[in-house]
Amino acid sequence: MTYQAETKAFSDRLRKALEAAGVRLSATRVAEEFNTRYWGRSVTPHTARNWLIGKSLPTQDKLRVLADWLQVSPDELRFGSSGARHRVAELDEGRSTLEMPDREMLRRFLQLQPEQRKLVREIVSALLVSSRANRKL
Repeated sequence: MTYQAETKAFSDRLRKALEAAGVRLSATRVAEEFNTRYWGRSVTPHTARNWLIGKSLPTQDKLRVLADWLQVSPDELRFGSSGARHRVAELDEGRSTLEMPDREMLRRFLQLQPEQRKLVREIVSALLVSSRANRKL
């Protein structure tokens, strides 16, 4: 399959997932919603537009955020594979190895609004950077 065919197929799957999630097919809206969930550098509406029109593919980290947001598996979104597991099932598997206080913290985190989740992720990220800097001293 050519790159152009891959990006077009991804675009179709992304549009269907957005529609299924009740999200308006707007590059600005997709960028805004995506950026509230992504830990890294924000994407522009132009980038989201390129995903929507089949001009480019998101990187793996961005694909995972899109899939999590839209409640589909990353494989299903990227490659169209069927029978993919739902986001909640993946979270439940990861939780089984966590202690009860951590599971409770995750449960509460998942109840937050997307903007609040992004803030918590930014705080945790800043704490990790600070912790690493202190270890080097």
